[in-house]
Amino acid sequence: MDENKKTLLQRFILWREKNIKEKQFVLILSFAVGVLTALAACLLKFLIEYVKEFLTENFDTTGANWLYLVYPVIGIFLTGLFIRYVVKDDISHGVTKILYAISRRQSRIKRHNIWSSLFASSITIGFGGSVGAEAPIVLTGSAIGSNLGSVFKMEHRTLMLLVGCGAAGAVSGIFKAPIAGLVFTLEVLMIDMTMGSLVPLLISCVTAATVSYILTGTQAMFEFHMDEPFLMERIPAVMILGILCGLVSLYFTRTMNWIEGIFRKYSNPYVKLLIGGSMLSVLIFLFPSLYGEGYDTIHLLLNGTNDAAWDKVMDNSIFYGYGGLLLVYLSLVVLFKVFATSATNGGGGCGGTFAPSLFLGCITGFVFAHFCNGYDMAPIVSDDIPEKNFALLGMAGVMSGVMHAPLTGVFLIAELTGGYDLFLPLMMVSVSAYLTIMIFEPHSIYSMRLAKKGELITHHKDKAMLTLMNIESVVETDFEKVAPDMDLGAMVRVISKARRNLFPVVDARGVLLGVVILDDIRNIMFRQELYHRFYVARFMTSPPARINIEDSMEEVMRKFDDTKAWNLPVVDKEGKYKGFLSKSRIFNTYRQMLVDFSED
Repeated sequence: MDENKKTLLQRFILWREKNIKEKQFVLILSFAVGVLTALAACLLKFLIEYVKEFLTENFDTTGANWLYLVYPVIGIFLTGLFIRYVVKDDISHGVTKILYAISRRQSRIKRHNIWSSLFASSITIGFGGSVGAEAPIVLTGSAIGSNLGSVFKMEHRTLMLLVGCGAAGAVSGIFKAPIAGLVFTLEVLMIDMTMGSLVPLLISCVTAATVSYILTGTQAMFEFHMDEPFLMERIPAVMILGILCGLVSLYFTRTMNWIEGIFRKYSNPYVKLLIGGSMLSVLIFLFPSLYGEGYDTIHLLLNGTNDAAWDKVMDNSIFYGYGGLLLVYLSLVVLFKVFATSATNGGGGCGGTFAPSLFLGCITGFVFAHFCNGYDMAPIVSDDIPEKNFALLGMAGVMSGVMHAPLTGVFLIAELTGGYDLFLPLMMVSVSAYLTIMIFEPHSIYSMRLAKKGELITHHKDKAMLTLMNIESVVETDFEKVAPDMDLGAMVRVISKARRNLFPVVDARGVLLGVVILDDIRNIMFRQELYHRFYVARFMTSPPARINIEDSMEEVMRKFDDTKAWNLPVVDKEGKYKGFLSKSRIFNTYRQMLVDFSED
């Protein structure tokens, strides 16, 4: 049966190559990716809501609920079992995995990512894990695009585009935000977009959003009605909020990176579960707003108009009935959200930082506005500022800072809430937050892990091309090796059949000892009386630098610039000779890759 399927697929591929042009078939695939990613997004949302409602529908809103101490641990435990014994692979940091796949120019994402992240994150979040479902669904969408392209034997450049289509479709489908899906892919994942790439991305975004509209209705994800229009005299307050959001983003990014580093020190998954589960359970028991994605809290803050409505944020907690502590409660939630998110992922759960960014931003904006209204802030604002508007602006600010994606922050929040009338202040807050965090942290929470390894593709075209290149593809091995105990006569015989003027000197184990440069021995190579008196060890020289086979291409180019050399030897960790790198070969490869990458 399998052989019949393979034969049928091969026949279809051959028929397609003859009858459907490559560009047209990419459009068909992008449509299919849009449909599939939207279905996956709707399934994930349904599973999370079903599990959450099943577990918490009978909770007492007037006090603490002890099951908050149990559910998160069970969720992380079940997720860990699922990952270790069913998936048997690491599925954390979904967006980082996509960036890595693109940076290696393979764009091949493992097949299990089509379903593994979806089910793992639904268990984690449904049981209270304080993370978002968006990064897992983005990985799911990218896996759908990658594997669909692989089935039809598409080339690497097309696979990269389909990975982007999957990510764009996933964001569009789960948020009902087609513009944000497109901008996210351009701003966070991809390097350079041409018109030939833009059309498939648009098709995936529009298709995914349409399918979501059909299945879940056309209303925005977060209901928002603007009661007060934006006034120009509130610009100072908006700018200050943007700076505050940038600082909150910095706190979130740095603290999460620090806590993840602590969890990485432990290899035993049950130790991680004990630490992460305990931390998460206690935090959710004290602050139930940290349960799951936190979208209920966002709904309350975006639609509340008075203290009675806002105080519902403290339902199910020990703070219930203490309305005067609202700002204290929300400020503590902002402080501890990063610990809850890190504990979820570090303990063995599966989720992303999309939802935590929105959650933190909404609370930050609300707290800022409520504080300004409660105290005399005449230098900043001359009258009261609407809390719900600033809660909306805060969502864009923190998301822009955490993701280093101001355009994504603007369009996503506008589409999520229908708050298009606040477009100007949304842009102000997003840019302010982005510029603030860029002063302290040059990489987003997604890219900082790859940046440390030199594996990150950026929008800087030169750096991007170097990242896409790898040493194995440009190393040259047609150099004649010589031994240190070889005499000049034997060396001349090697020179007579060599095509290069550079000769690596290696010992019996293959370790590079030095090099012989033809120009250095040209004055003695024809003096036969020296043939048995001079040995290679005497006239070999040390190379100006050595390149490790695992060095990034940026590091390689730094060594070339520092030494002013045109050829440098390549060695492995043990110092064994692997070949030479030529600056000319690198430049030629760079030019060709630039041409290939820029083609439609």
